[in-house]
Amino acid sequence: MSTADLVFGACLLVGGGLLLLTLIFDDLFGGFLNAIHFGLDLGGVSPTPVLLGFVAMFGVGGLLGIHGFGVGVGIATLIGVVAGVIGAGVVLGAFTALRRAESTDTFSLEDMVGSTARVSVGIPANHFGTVLISFAGASHNMTATADIEIPAGRVVKVIAVAGNNLVVAPTSTVSTEGARSDA
Repeated sequence: MSTADLVFGACLLVGGGLLLLTLIFDDLFGGFLNAIHFGLDLGGVSPTPVLLGFVAMFGVGGLLGIHGFGVGVGIATLIGVVAGVIGAGVVLGAFTALRRAESTDTFSLEDMVGSTARVSVGIPANHFGTVLISFAGASHNMTATADIEIPAGRVVKVIAVAGNNLVVAPTSTVSTEGARSDA
């Protein structure tokens, strides 16, 4: 195994491994790697994953040049640099798309007052159950309480918030069953 194989292989393994860890464990691992973040953003993306994408693809390109195309170390390095620039661009595009997909809207439980939900775990009177509520573009399974017993499956309205729990009341259902006409 030549020195070039070791250098290109190490770039592939280290750059690719750290990029994968950044993608999977961004909140935990990203803080460690952002130590090299100098206040510079590339379109809202930290330069760390872009740099790791370059390093990983530099290794891939170098190994491809040496073993795939049978060229010398100098040309393999040039192939590695081109592959690295392409890899960095792909990572920048992917992380930019991921950042744009993140929701920036925050809400508090008080914002849910007035919304309707469906009871997923029955709520005994003055005890806790669970409701499924669609709010702010997502479904939330929330703990809820009520003054009266509400069975699972019933549609309820959020009337207040108590701590981290919703206070709900059954919605009035309009039914023509048993209705009389006095006309």
